[in-house]
Amino acid sequence: MLELLSPLAAGVNLALVLLSVATSALSAAAGIGGGTLLIIAMAQVMPATALIPVHGMVQLGSNGGRAAMTWRHVRRDIVAAFLPGVIVGAVVAAWLLIRLPYGVLELCIAAFVLYSCWGPGLPQRAVGRTGTVIAGALTTLLSSFVGASGPMVASFIKLGMSERLPRVATFATCMTLQHTTKAFIFGFAGFVFRDWLGLMLAMVVAGFVGTWLGLRLLNRVTDHRFDFFFKWTLTLLALRLIWLGVARLLGLG
Repeated sequence: MLELLSPLAAGVNLALVLLSVATSALSAAAGIGGGTLLIIAMAQVMPATALIPVHGMVQLGSNGGRAAMTWRHVRRDIVAAFLPGVIVGAVVAAWLLIRLPYGVLELCIAAFVLYSCWGPGLPQRAVGRTGTVIAGALTTLLSSFVGASGPMVASFIKLGMSERLPRVATFATCMTLQHTTKAFIFGFAGFVFRDWLGLMLAMVVAGFVGTWLGLRLLNRVTDHRFDFFFKWTLTLLALRLIWLGVARLLGLG
């Protein structure tokens, strides 16, 4: 039954469904991190052509569920300013989208993850209507090519609010808008979602379960401890992804 979910092996499909539970719980409890961890894990086992569109649809379901469960806490002013940028970024992405050489996508994702973990944060002046529109456009464009723009969106949202629950709710809503555009962008580019529909639906349902669990752990996770373990987990996975990307570029994998 599991082998019918996607072109991947049954065991891999099962692992990805279980990972969707864990990463959705992580995002709900800590406010960030699940989507990035999910895409870097998916990149180890999925073909590059399917990676970003499948990840985008799974994250659409996961973030959409989280936004629905926390809608009372959403900062609507931030979302309203973010939306025009999302539209602009999606239009530009649809125009630029091309088939990347085998191995390049893995290297791009790894580089982005390492920068998100260890690079400088956004300046305080990024907060404001103009900054929000620009952030929406740039992160949507980036998301269409490396998949996980969550750390940059979360860094931007964190500047404007200190309470974790409004941050989780607003982040989930902004990411829902961003991932919605991928259905149009990759459909326009010719990606056949039907071949991966079973896996996407199973991972979305699993994501709802993970979100429900994560929201109940929301106040039990300390920021310092989470940041330490999360950064090093992503760093190790990114280093493995660099090795995989280089091997594929050289025709060794």
